[in-house]
Amino acid sequence: MTTALMANYGNPSLQFTHGKGSFLYTADEEAYLDFTAGIAVNCLGHCHPALVKAIQAQSETLWHTSNLFSNPVTERLAKRLTELSFADRVFFANSGTEAVECGFKMMRRYHYHHGNPQRQRIITLTESFHGRTLAPIAACRNPLHIEGFLVGDSGFDQVRYGDLQALADSITDKTAGVILEPVQGEGGIRPATAEYLRGIRELCDQHGLLLMFDEVQSGMGRTGHLFAHKAHGIEPDLLASAKGLGGGFPIGACLSTEKVAAVMTAGTHGSTFGGNPLAAAVANAVLDELTSPGFMAQVKDRSQKLCQGIDALAKAFPGVLKGYTGAGLMIGIVSAGSNAELLAALQQQKVLAVKAGGNSVRLLPPLNVSESEIDQALAALEAACRHLSQQ
Repeated sequence: MTTALMANYGNPSLQFTHGKGSFLYTADEEAYLDFTAGIAVNCLGHCHPALVKAIQAQSETLWHTSNLFSNPVTERLAKRLTELSFADRVFFANSGTEAVECGFKMMRRYHYHHGNPQRQRIITLTESFHGRTLAPIAACRNPLHIEGFLVGDSGFDQVRYGDLQALADSITDKTAGVILEPVQGEGGIRPATAEYLRGIRELCDQHGLLLMFDEVQSGMGRTGHLFAHKAHGIEPDLLASAKGLGGGFPIGACLSTEKVAAVMTAGTHGSTFGGNPLAAAVANAVLDELTSPGFMAQVKDRSQKLCQGIDALAKAFPGVLKGYTGAGLMIGIVSAGSNAELLAALQQQKVLAVKAGGNSVRLLPPLNVSESEIDQALAALEAACRHLSQQ
């Protein structure tokens, strides 16, 4: 297939023309069970009626005004996010990367404002992922992402994931803060322990540092909690949200405590399209669904069913699967062989998944996935395992 698109995404083998619920369809009406959900974006599946209704209704009233003016739809979304989290203030952007970039600026601006301009360095963790613009790739140091793009020191210090002592040893009088994913996504679906998160929070408090959680992938109900860190009762100073927040419509948000937000005075940051009424209307509709009675309990129930099925298959096919990692419906199947081969075998069974680090294959189904759809995914995984075990 010829294309005018750049080749940075490779050459996708599949093209879809429409979607509904947990399924994507080709032009020939071939149905694929979508357990990528746009890489944890389509949290309510494709074309959810409530989101379609929200887009249609808002499109008939107001799309965009710029942030020179306010609007009630965006104000309502900001208020709801603060009521549902640790935060007092919200900055809206268009993606997770933009939300992370905002947090980086706020960390450094906070210390500058308080008379410590030397505190500019930010600690990150190995195997992390915070986006693809220059600052996030500098923070994460993935060789595949930085080759040809970075020169010199960009103000980040990376330490080994899970090693609290290494993090403590890296803190200097130039450190501004720490950023981490409560559940690493690209790195292999690795949930941080409560003890590790608590230790980092205590180190930040001890040294006057800011703590930022990147919940772009793990947030918006993905782990069975609106935000993954809520499972441990440990709160950050800043948080990046996106992906599931818009249910498929582009939006990002940087959430902040009042003490940090206070340094972001007029002109310190901005986004042309951030928080536009159309995006905010969709995000409000997403929150309506995620906060409805019983929704998170259902996510946990579906997670248990899926994980039990994977565990049984790992025991039946130990030469193909080692087991699983993750939380809620953010699951990493650990391959005993090649995760690329496992991914391809699943696709042959008309199930879509996505690779991750640690030789894993990510399963990120819509949060409202049905029990029968989980049964279908497990049957496909069994068929894939059987095929790979015979090679």
